[in-house]
Amino acid sequence: MKHLTLLQTGSVIAAMLIALPAYAQTAGKPAETKRANAPTQKPAFTGQTRAPQPAELVDIKTEVVADDLPHLWAMEFLPDGRMLVTAKQGAMHIVSKEGEAGPRIEGVPKVLASGQGGLLDVALAPDFATSGLIFFSFSEEREGGNGTSVALAKLVPDQQGGGKLENVKVIFQQMPSYDGNKHFGSRLVFGPNKELYVTVGERSDAEPRVQAQDLNSGLGKVFRIDMNGKALPDNPFVNRQDARPEIWSLGHRNLQSATLDGQGRLWTVEHGPRGGDELNRPQAGKNYGWPEVTYGIEYSGAKVGQGITQRAETEQPVYYWDPVIAPSGMAYYDHDAIPEWKGAFLIGGLVSQGIVVVHMDGDEVRHEERVDLDERIRDVKVGPDGAVYAVTEQRGGGDSTIVRLTKS
Repeated sequence: MKHLTLLQTGSVIAAMLIALPAYAQTAGKPAETKRANAPTQKPAFTGQTRAPQPAELVDIKTEVVADDLPHLWAMEFLPDGRMLVTAKQGAMHIVSKEGEAGPRIEGVPKVLASGQGGLLDVALAPDFATSGLIFFSFSEEREGGNGTSVALAKLVPDQQGGGKLENVKVIFQQMPSYDGNKHFGSRLVFGPNKELYVTVGERSDAEPRVQAQDLNSGLGKVFRIDMNGKALPDNPFVNRQDARPEIWSLGHRNLQSATLDGQGRLWTVEHGPRGGDELNRPQAGKNYGWPEVTYGIEYSGAKVGQGITQRAETEQPVYYWDPVIAPSGMAYYDHDAIPEWKGAFLIGGLVSQGIVVVHMDGDEVRHEERVDLDERIRDVKVGPDGAVYAVTEQRGGGDSTIVRLTKS
């Protein structure tokens, strides 16, 4: 990593703490200065894109706390401060506070580790401290192709730093299946009343992606289910015969970032096409447009559909990026260790290769700043110490690291 000086002693990696420069040094100016992919598209309101950086940019120092890990997709803090991580190829590990990855956890079901698929997100049950239950999402082979599934299991750690999963049960399957290897989503977020939000993709290809607008399809949706995988009785389409009752919102592309804000409300960031990554606050029954209404263009350079960016029947994104940041992982910062970030969303950037910090003013974006890590960021979490932890990845696989960010 360009901005980190590493000292390796055996399997323990120490890092000299070096302040990182801001992504762009001009306070008050947008962090993004590159030409938009769709320069003729105009935001629907002021501040919807390219918000200015804060007047004062916080100096951040980083250290690598774990290295030489498999290609990770997600991490979650356990109550004792250790980290439970998922590896895309299908393994789970517990990473100690010293950065040591324990043995592979036994009992993880077979995953389809192809293309963008694999073992994806992991979340602790709200009562994990007493139940030991975890939930995880993965791409699953099935009749007719594959899709994103959610499973429940009991995590039983052992004395060697590993453990096993007991009573593994698939509680929810995104349907219909599709024989493809892209846009599985997927993030898992528990709401304040133990409701589980599940974000998925629309499978990318021209044929299935239009189903993001179809209430009888589970492609391109946010779902809201209980801990048994069932639709909650107050879901918006629960009484419609032509709709899947688990659907919370529709018209999404590929959702790989999700978190709750300080009020317990769900926020997401989804991958747009070439341009058009979106920050949204998905609300019950609302339509977020894809693929009929979107910012950005096709990867070919052509318009997406008719090139429409606004329609009365669909919701505008709270914020969008063109060029894309390629969002993956998201956390809400509600700690005093970095007071300048309090109340901000922290979003991992695969293309932007760092942390995108989105400062809010109510439900609108006030500022955007970026912390350049010179690595693809797959997941972001706030630790119990108030530090920010970022999971890095290499395109196409390779080792991951976990990096800790603190104020200089």
